[in-house]
Amino acid sequence: MPTLRQFEYLVAVADNRHFGRAAQAAAASQPTLSHQLRALEARLGVTLVERRTHGAELSPIGREIAERARQVLIEVKDIRDLAERASDRLAGTLRFGVSPTLGPYLMPPVIAGLHRSQPDLRFYMREGIPDLQAMELVKGSIDMLLGPLPIEGENLTIEPLFREPLIMVAPPDHPLAAKGQIKLADLAEAPVLSLDRRHHLHRDVAEQCRQNGMNLLRDYEGTSLDSVRQMVASGLGLAILPALYVRSELSRGGDVALLDIEGWGATRSIGAAWRTGAGFADEYLEVARTIADEAKLLLDEASDVDRP
Repeated sequence: MPTLRQFEYLVAVADNRHFGRAAQAAAASQPTLSHQLRALEARLGVTLVERRTHGAELSPIGREIAERARQVLIEVKDIRDLAERASDRLAGTLRFGVSPTLGPYLMPPVIAGLHRSQPDLRFYMREGIPDLQAMELVKGSIDMLLGPLPIEGENLTIEPLFREPLIMVAPPDHPLAAKGQIKLADLAEAPVLSLDRRHHLHRDVAEQCRQNGMNLLRDYEGTSLDSVRQMVASGLGLAILPALYVRSELSRGGDVALLDIEGWGATRSIGAAWRTGAGFADEYLEVARTIADEAKLLLDEASDVDRP
């Protein structure tokens, strides 16, 4: 019978399309990986990998077997996790995916608190685009995901956690920054900057622009919240930033002005996700609740940030 290790090699080639990178991902030497894949092909009696000079592609039957092998590996991992639940707390390394618009401003105190209560737990943090990380979660590449809702994927448990306010900022010398009373009508035709469209935040900003008649600057999309803020500071336009970022980076002053707008109530929804039936599903729920509790404390602090 094929071995689980051979299945791991096949999935690694499917993901990387290159023997060298696949061997590195599977923590094996390239000759070992190649030899084991040939042995797997011999046992199954089919060609799984089409070997090329500068890479590797799976054959049609190879792609089908790789996807089924991926599910087998996920099930085996969940069985192992279930067996390890002899103790009443998480241990080992939790592969945790998080949005870059959220993780750096929320997770440090969460991780510190969890480490105090569960010293055997380690976090392997991976920042990335939420939609891509949802795919990684489904594939079993990560164990748990924290990011803006909606999080979509097959066989996932989604736990809504909190709503994060979105705050509008402007260059310090912008007329709105000096205006005593700002109304929603004052935002009409205002140029607004955002992250690139792969981010959920881009969609939230685009919706606010649509609702309030603002002009989303699609030719000037930032690669990070810092880059968006810096473009605002240079006078390129306004921006809508998450409250936890504002608390972390602007609570002691900064290079942009926070606008207090009458009737402004923009928020985004944040949630956590893990595979349904995962061996540590109950523990993942406890981690999610810890995150929600810490977010509430931080957002209470963020609401105290001085406005002009």
